[in-house]
Amino acid sequence: MPELPEVETTLRGISPHILNTVLTHVDVRQKQLRWPVSTEIETLAGSTITHASRRGKYLLLRLQADKPASAGTLILHLGMSGSLRICQGDAPLRKHDHIEFLFAGGQALRFHDPRRFGCALWCRGTPETHPLLAQLGPEPLSDEFNGEYLFQQSRKRKVNIKNFIMNSHTVVGVGNIYASESLFKSGLRPGRAAMRVSREGYEQLSVNIKEVLAKAIKMGGTTLRDFINSDGEPGYFSQQLLVYGRAGEPCHSCGTTIKNKIIGQRSSYYCPRCQQ
Repeated sequence: MPELPEVETTLRGISPHILNTVLTHVDVRQKQLRWPVSTEIETLAGSTITHASRRGKYLLLRLQADKPASAGTLILHLGMSGSLRICQGDAPLRKHDHIEFLFAGGQALRFHDPRRFGCALWCRGTPETHPLLAQLGPEPLSDEFNGEYLFQQSRKRKVNIKNFIMNSHTVVGVGNIYASESLFKSGLRPGRAAMRVSREGYEQLSVNIKEVLAKAIKMGGTTLRDFINSDGEPGYFSQQLLVYGRAGEPCHSCGTTIKNKIIGQRSSYYCPRCQQ
């Protein structure tokens, strides 16, 4: 599924095309995604997108209309297989193009989601207080996220370290791929109990999470079968993966065979020699 770097890449890709641009029409072709598409979305014609941001894996598009009461934030999530694509409004529709936003000037933003686990919701108030966002942990690339924070959050936590850092209440956006990569670079096995990692271990882990995510964003996200970025091209970070998806192959550091273990119903890749 699209993880934080893919969502950030999408945000950076679409923003230049939609900011300060007037919506002329919204066409909702599939009203049932993970939750029903908010009915207010179909009434946004005439609104202007004034701000675009990301919170975790949620994209937040702030809209302003002539009437202050019509202002609000469009909350989008790409789910398991979703994508957003900028194209000309007269371009042929693809199957699973569930929502189309048409702009003055002829461009369109299309929400594509084959598995329909994404969402398109409308928030009239402050988006940070929305139930989907209110309980999220800090952004991994922020100053608030550091080794001391992780160490304090992990005390008396028997959950394994991989699930601990993938929990959005701990920190947002560290999905399966980037958790595996960060733990490898930190020398930590994914099954180790969170409470048994030292302060120094968490200092290193926080640094590696930041570095892995930043590098993935710079490379344009990870190439997954279901992810296509806003320009229609795949990301390239998968070429740099050290352990994820490499079960049975030699470790780049020591030559030991990379293992794959199911942890929390997800494949977890690690080197049995480099990670303790």
